Amino acid sequence: MMVSENTQVIAGQQTTAVRKKWLRSTDIAGWCFVLPLLVGVLGFSLYPMVSALLTSFRGNGAASAQWVGLTNYSRVLQDDLFWGALYNTIYIGGLSAILGIVFSFILASLVHHLPWQRTRNLFKAIFFLPNVVSAVATSLLFSLLFHPGKEGLINYALNWFGIDPVGWFTDPSIARLSVVFMILWSALGYNTIIFLAALQSVPREQYEAADIDGASALGKWRYITIPSLRPIFLFMIVMGVINGMKQFTNVWLIGGSAGNPSGALMTSVLYIYRNAFLSSQLGIATAASYLLFVFILLLTLVILKVNAKNQLN
Repeated sequence: MMVSENTQVIAGQQTTAVRKKWLRSTDIAGWCFVLPLLVGVLGFSLYPMVSALLTSFRGNGAASAQWVGLTNYSRVLQDDLFWGALYNTIYIGGLSAILGIVFSFILASLVHHLPWQRTRNLFKAIFFLPNVVSAVATSLLFSLLFHPGKEGLINYALNWFGIDPVGWFTDPSIARLSVVFMILWSALGYNTIIFLAALQSVPREQYEAADIDGASALGKWRYITIPSLRPIFLFMIVMGVINGMKQFTNVWLIGGSAGNPSGALMTSVLYIYRNAFLSSQLGIATAASYLLFVFILLLTLVILKVNAKNQLN
């Protein structure tokens, strides 16, 4: 009995000590610094998410509309326009993410092996320059470059080779690919800088051992560089997928709220925008936004699962 009572006393003292740790006067300054961030997260992130979730279960009117359950989700899933927008989103986002990672890694590898530091810094600045240009300016720039008539710079150059003008943003069959080129141009610099920083962390001893074994430059790049950057590739894939699924500004500026030409540029976020601000169907818009959230979450989990499985193998 005495042992049991002593154990309870010790446990109570430990619990009291843990509780006192949260009330120490030295922590007040820390909580004061964290408080603005917590207020911002609660007020501008958590509250809108909860409010949007509740709105998705209500009618398409004011926030106080009657409760309709899963009706909005059912209507979205039965809407062909939603599935078309999701297909366009996957096409544009997925292709831009894959090409962006491949080309930026190749560029980073080339710049990393330049012998002069000043030359490397120059290429870093050149490649990163498009990343500081706003999406609006980028869309206007590519509207001039990809103008469907002979006035466009790209079509003007193609005319030298006897090629007829191409409707880059007016032909539904190639409009999505044109947007991919635009996204690729604007995001290439950021990805290249990330890979350049990662390449500097690869141990040089591995390259020196490979040189002794007579490995070629391509062999070292394939069997040393790429496996060493697996975590960076995973990060770039996940972030590329998330950012690719949120395309809105560029497609809205190019194709308008209808996603022209012929809905080829109608993305999921543009679909949400149309229902929320043009049709005033907040229930449909919030339901579609949460379906998009679930889709991105599942896609990210699949990528992480596949990567974990490959590491085990």
